[in-house]
Amino acid sequence: MSEAALTPALSQRERERDPLLSVRDLHVHFKVRGEGFLAKHRTLKAVNGVSFDLYPGETLGIVGESGCGKSTLARAVLNLIPPTAGKVVWLGRDMSGATPGDWQQVRKNVQMVFQDPLASLNPRMNVAQIISEPLRTHRPDLSAADVLARVKAMMVKVGLNEAQLYRYPHEFSGGQCQRIGIARALILEPKLIVCDEPVSALDVSIQAQIINLLRDLQKEMHLALVFIAHDLAVVKHVSQRILVMYLGRVMELSHKHELYADPKHPYTRALLSAVPLADPQLERGKVIQMLQGDLPSPIDPPSGCVFRTRCPHAFDRCAAEVPPLKAINPHTQAACWLY
Repeated sequence: MSEAALTPALSQRERERDPLLSVRDLHVHFKVRGEGFLAKHRTLKAVNGVSFDLYPGETLGIVGESGCGKSTLARAVLNLIPPTAGKVVWLGRDMSGATPGDWQQVRKNVQMVFQDPLASLNPRMNVAQIISEPLRTHRPDLSAADVLARVKAMMVKVGLNEAQLYRYPHEFSGGQCQRIGIARALILEPKLIVCDEPVSALDVSIQAQIINLLRDLQKEMHLALVFIAHDLAVVKHVSQRILVMYLGRVMELSHKHELYADPKHPYTRALLSAVPLADPQLERGKVIQMLQGDLPSPIDPPSGCVFRTRCPHAFDRCAAEVPPLKAINPHTQAACWLY
């Protein structure tokens, strides 16, 4: 099957619609206690000025090294972590200052699939109770028979069967537990699913099954996805656009074909050079762009461009000014003074 068939592009008509989700200049900062009894608190800037739009039916991939703020960004968008500053707009509604009741209404349409499939499931609840929990919270008007019917239908949709209805999480494999988590997320028929590294804890063969399942369900239910991952090969097959993060900031935001064919930011080029190629000859001849040094601490980030301490192209302006995320072409934005 061709890559185009695996990840259908959004039509022009869909792109002209209003965004499902808009994030503007989002910040998430944490106070960290300093060393020593009288030391002042310091600020850890986990997310530092991130902006993007997500359209109905689209998948936005978010990639970057561990500690770059990907998961914190996802949780802040869902208000699981309160943002320090910035704005989250859901279906045209600014959620700044929204009450817990307001977010309760929003969460009918926004659900999450977590990284560790077993740890995300309550070991004291069976599969029927786990999948039906969102219905009991958000749809108290449904009868017990209606709830059970919906749970059975959703189990079949994610590749489980009714015979497993009253089993407990410890009786399932990692891939099956992730299918249960996906069923729980989809039972309310939401508009958006945030997938926080949903396949990183699974074997490679199981990863492919879960990716195919998510893609099929997205097409069937017209879901929008935010897909967080380390594996750029996985993100390429799932996403229409890709957002590259480093130390809490967006380095590049681009259509996937543009990003993989001609990455603009030096950090993106370094990440892509580490992706293995299927062709052994191309793999042997590939030049890997090694990053020098370790990831700086988000408590004490470099001045100017946060990537400058590891960038082979850094010059004086990189230390003096923070580069804005600006359009390089119709499909790509990059935060780099090279442009």
